[in-house]
Amino acid sequence: MCKGEDGKLHANLLCAVNVTEQPGGTLPDLESTDEAVRLLKSRASDGAPFFLAVGFHKPHIPFRIPQEYLSLYPLDKMTLAPDPDVPKLLPPVAYNPWTDVRKREDVQKLNVSFPYGPIPEDFQLRIRQHYYAAVSFMDTQVGRLLSALDALGLTDSTMVVFTSDHGWSLGEHGEWAKYSNFDVATRVPLIMFVPGVTAASSWPGEPTFPFIDVLSKPEHIFTNAKVIRNVVELVDVFPTVSNMTGIPTPQYCPDVSLQVELCTEGRNLAYTFHQKESGKNAELIAFSQYPRPADAPQNNSDLPDLQDIKVMGYSLRDWDYRYTLWLGFNPRSFQVNVSDVHGGELYVLADDPSQDKNIYSGLDHSMMMKKMASLPHDVSLWTRMRLQLYYHTAGLKTNTGKFFKETRMVFGVQEGWGTTICGRESAWPAGCISWVRMHGMWCA
Repeated sequence: MCKGEDGKLHANLLCAVNVTEQPGGTLPDLESTDEAVRLLKSRASDGAPFFLAVGFHKPHIPFRIPQEYLSLYPLDKMTLAPDPDVPKLLPPVAYNPWTDVRKREDVQKLNVSFPYGPIPEDFQLRIRQHYYAAVSFMDTQVGRLLSALDALGLTDSTMVVFTSDHGWSLGEHGEWAKYSNFDVATRVPLIMFVPGVTAASSWPGEPTFPFIDVLSKPEHIFTNAKVIRNVVELVDVFPTVSNMTGIPTPQYCPDVSLQVELCTEGRNLAYTFHQKESGKNAELIAFSQYPRPADAPQNNSDLPDLQDIKVMGYSLRDWDYRYTLWLGFNPRSFQVNVSDVHGGELYVLADDPSQDKNIYSGLDHSMMMKKMASLPHDVSLWTRMRLQLYYHTAGLKTNTGKFFKETRMVFGVQEGWGTTICGRESAWPAGCISWVRMHGMWCA
């Protein structure tokens, strides 16, 4: 809740506040940072191993943040999303109508039509301003934590992983919030610090993480020492951290893993800290999925209850493409019907990095479906989708005339299909209700 122009409390989306007027003169994320620093201090002298997970609310809505952070992003300098319109060929099932945003009092006053009516441009700019400000507020809390490691002498013995659980649409595709399979909702930051590996050990008295107050030095620029541009997933964090801390990496999960006590679906990426990235690896694919209660947007499209799920959107993302199928789903048996296709999306990222031009409807699906029908029934959904992606994109050209599949192994383009794909095979059960399996850019 925050004060409106009438001086009364309102459940608004835009909620920049004077912190001194808040309960206890603070905010939840400020309290989380204070408590995390306290816990670090309690561990600084005993030398015992520790694991500390610190979660921040922001930039989650509502944007209840210190009002001074808005000054970093003057409204007259803000811009709209580069692709603010709903894509013409987007299947209705793929659209998220951002109902949680619509419920906010200040958004309700805009009287935006459901489900596609656009938010007025002046209010779009204010949302983007508040989101950016919320990110800077959160970055400041991370900076406080990292500088505490320096002050306590813990930096050279502490591994740090910075990431998020999802992205957030800021008007792209006419959408807001996180409930889709687009890059803006599924890509997240993934940054790791491993002392002596990703950076040399600090010199005595020289901080590894000098705190930068963005409110007084907003022009400060950071540089990344190393960025891995190939596709990775958040499921890769667990086996990677296990390896880097000297803990045995869990076994890879079988296709059906409900009875397995401990396993992982991620890859150990520790080797990437020591090897130079040789170029794109078109075989690497990230997976995500999101449920829908119906083929058309409705009030519970973004957050359907389990029993209401009728369609599941399964999505593959590699270096060149995003491929999504919206398939019939049984919420009682957790089974997907691979022949019940409610919609499809295919985006060629070299021509369409924002994923606005869906070419799925222009593909020849009849022959591909015949190929799919010949596969053994126990072939996993992800394997089927990967084969479909290879089939649809074999020989596909970009607008510049470049062929994409020069280095990719393609199965079944001529005669017959293989049921094994070189590289990583997903063992994620199709019925697993783990709504979004995120992927991002790996930084070290």
